[in-house]
Amino acid sequence: MSDSPRILVVDDEADLRELFEITLVRMGLDVDVADCVAAARLHLANNEYALVITDMRLPDGNGMELVQEIGARMNSTPVVVITAFGSADNAVAALKAGAFDYISKPVALDQMRTMVKSALRLNAMGETNSRAARQKNRRDTAPHSVLIGESAAMQHLRKQIERLARSMAPIAITGESGSGKELAAREVHARSTRADKPFIAVNCGAIPESLMEAEFFGYRKGAFTGANEDRDGFFQAAHGGTLMLDEVADLPLAMQVKLLRAIQERRVRKLGSTAEEAIDVRIISATHQNLAERVAQGKFRQDLFYRLNVIGLNLPPLRERRDDIGLLAESILARLAGQDGTAVRMTPKALDALRAYGFPGNVRELENILERALAFADGGVIDEADLALTPCAAVAEGMSDDMPEADEQEVRTASGDVLFELRLDLLDLSKGMPLPLPEYLNAVEREIIERALAQTGYNRTQAAQLLGISFRQLRYQIQRLNICAPE
Repeated sequence: MSDSPRILVVDDEADLRELFEITLVRMGLDVDVADCVAAARLHLANNEYALVITDMRLPDGNGMELVQEIGARMNSTPVVVITAFGSADNAVAALKAGAFDYISKPVALDQMRTMVKSALRLNAMGETNSRAARQKNRRDTAPHSVLIGESAAMQHLRKQIERLARSMAPIAITGESGSGKELAAREVHARSTRADKPFIAVNCGAIPESLMEAEFFGYRKGAFTGANEDRDGFFQAAHGGTLMLDEVADLPLAMQVKLLRAIQERRVRKLGSTAEEAIDVRIISATHQNLAERVAQGKFRQDLFYRLNVIGLNLPPLRERRDDIGLLAESILARLAGQDGTAVRMTPKALDALRAYGFPGNVRELENILERALAFADGGVIDEADLALTPCAAVAEGMSDDMPEADEQEVRTASGDVLFELRLDLLDLSKGMPLPLPEYLNAVEREIIERALAQTGYNRTQAAQLLGISFRQLRYQIQRLNICAPE
């Protein structure tokens, strides 16, 4: 009896079944074929398969039925669905139903071979190498892991990640800034069969629009002024692994079109090249913004939204899992203390203060607070005073982003008023400053931000637009200057 992995191919087209069978046999695999759902069920009842490849449309049913039945009975068996050309909705539906991946007609054999190799890693064939790679990735990320915690929210999140790691379906991670979206993406990658391949994280909001295509897809020597050599882009760098698109909502519309095609076709063309090259990457996107609202506003393409948002993963803010703060603080302090060998502990009052704090910056803010407290701690003991928490326990809770949006004309008028008043404040410099320059500038900045917040009903999103700065910049200044919403 052969020890080779056994594959089941289900398709009603005899020519395609034969093509798949020849290709898979040449890869050293054993193959069974079926031309309908009933025949496939008979094979599944009598054999164990390392992979099932099924067409979506079959004479006596639908390939989606097999996806659901196999998922219910044989949780470890990956299923790949064959979809008709341009059937994006079917592909997305199959992935949501639990399919490992999909492949479109006409089938490109190189893509099929890559997909089969990736799917078979879920089984014993590549388990040893994958396990070692996963352990290495977990060691690398464990000290910073957002998954630390025993709250119900974190237990649910861990179960979701464990399940999502066994698929190729695109994942859309949402959550507030600082909640650990990139760390969650790294955990998905570390637990997947791609753990020994690259994980590339890209901040979409940090790349100039004129350079985006070259950065994502690469370029050939001489493609433009300054292109002195061939260079791979993010897609090529992540080949075989995972590409994380952080702050994907910041992508301009022109780049969204090109990104959509690359994800659909699984091919990219370098700038200056006439040939496309196949890419094998899993896409994970992340944003703190509401993409559905961006779609409704016409700022994000609906088709790209559906491609990226196949499976959603939402990270809870730290204030919704306060029971985990003690474990998180212990882990963070152990890492920080390990850098200089100092033993560190927190007093009960300090821990109570942390649990009562609102953490608008989430886990990232907790790390910053503890790092600062460690510098002031006396004898390695962190007390409540060392934390230097702001008087208002949660600035973010006092200033809602869900308030009714101001009228665009009102925002423009308010913006003019604020800028005019700012110019008057700067003119006061001629009368002399009652405070040292840094304190005077902080006072001016605090007053201007407070005016903007007051004129927008403490809606930080509108206030940021009014001031001409980003939401993140405004939130940072609110925390730095200790600006609190009025009671």
